[in-house]
Amino acid sequence: MPPAFPSERSAPDLVSTPGGPFRATLGAAFSLSGRGLHTGRRATVRVGPAPPGHGVVFRRTLRDGRTVDVPASWSLRERQPLCTALRSPEGPLIRTVEHLLAALSAEGVDEALVEIDAEELPIFDGSAVPWCRAIRAAGRIENGAPRRTIRVLRTVQVEDGRRTLRIEPHDGLHVSAHLALAHFGPLDWSGTITPDVFLSEIAPARSFGRYWRAMLGRAYGFVTRKPFLQGCGVRSAAMIVRGRILGGMRVADEPVRHRVLDLVGDLALAGHPIRGRLIAAHTGHELNHALVARLMAEPDAWELV
Repeated sequence: MPPAFPSERSAPDLVSTPGGPFRATLGAAFSLSGRGLHTGRRATVRVGPAPPGHGVVFRRTLRDGRTVDVPASWSLRERQPLCTALRSPEGPLIRTVEHLLAALSAEGVDEALVEIDAEELPIFDGSAVPWCRAIRAAGRIENGAPRRTIRVLRTVQVEDGRRTLRIEPHDGLHVSAHLALAHFGPLDWSGTITPDVFLSEIAPARSFGRYWRAMLGRAYGFVTRKPFLQGCGVRSAAMIVRGRILGGMRVADEPVRHRVLDLVGDLALAGHPIRGRLIAAHTGHELNHALVARLMAEPDAWELV
């Protein structure tokens, strides 16, 4: 008999522990609304429970009322500037999925149906905290299906100039990240990704950029009518002016921690939790996706356990 999933108004009494032996879904559905970083358009997202084996699937409602399902899979990823985007085989695009995917992954949620009425997920304040809080409020329940993980067996590396990203065998998901920014110097973070570590040390870190570059990019998007940084501003990102972030950093070394946030979200497109140690230097979405693709293309480098 299939499990009865609670409604959006009722959370479960028993919440399971992330990282257990069974796959899990949300205990209740939740909805959040906000504007997209690139489109600047308002979107409402409903994230709800899903049955065993469903994985994370985005369901976009189009203007004509049709719906299109897009699984969160590395094979459907499409290159787009400054975000992670998925392209349905039927054509429609869903962009800026990485913060929600990072939060679901860190909280140990394997199955979820993400319904959205626009092209882009909300950016909120540029962090993953709104997603994490909503997921925790909804609760996590195991569905009885065995939870399999990708265990890395040997080192796999990708690089592009000074940008490097490699993964090597390790028990759990450990990240060591480095970033150097003009006027800031070296920024580093290292730790094992657990739900509590992610919520307290990684999720608060916001998308960031140089203020003048962001404003030029926003003007370019407006003039060309392209979906580029139309929702970017001091309320949706950490804006850098020379050697400081306007309003200050929320956490120490905030920019490099946000790179870790994006990395966790991009790794989620592998479809299973990854067990390995990641060493990242100046990484970004393109290198993150290159590593996932390289790992998937080398089946002798990992095993599903």
